[in-house]
Amino acid sequence: MTDKLIYKEFIGTVHFSTSDEVFFGKIEGVNDLVTFEAKTVPKLKKAFKEAVEDYLDLCKETGKEVFKSFKGSFNIRLNPELHSKLFQNATLEGKTLNQYVKEAIIDKLSNEDGKPSYNTV
Repeated sequence: MTDKLIYKEFIGTVHFSTSDEVFFGKIEGVNDLVTFEAKTVPKLKKAFKEAVEDYLDLCKETGKEVFKSFKGSFNIRLNPELHSKLFQNATLEGKTLNQYVKEAIIDKLSNEDGKPSYNTV
């Protein structure tokens, strides 16, 4: 089971409210809070697509950037043992910790087959 939907370049996270008996979600990675909801999965997928299209229209009308911008740096928290092992491996390869982690991320992303394992709408 997955709790993600993909439409165009957008990812929607999905949850279920037992008290309201409704699926609800939001679009991730955008500059605003954009939500959608429905009582059934087919209607939820449709609501997600409509939310994406409405948001694209709004951004176009207002001249707003669609996606969040990223500055290219982020913090990561590791346990000390893993941090030490990463440092040792990076040093043995003659790399900085930043270079080593960046290459590991690139390697992880390049090993994916390019097909999302999520529910593409």
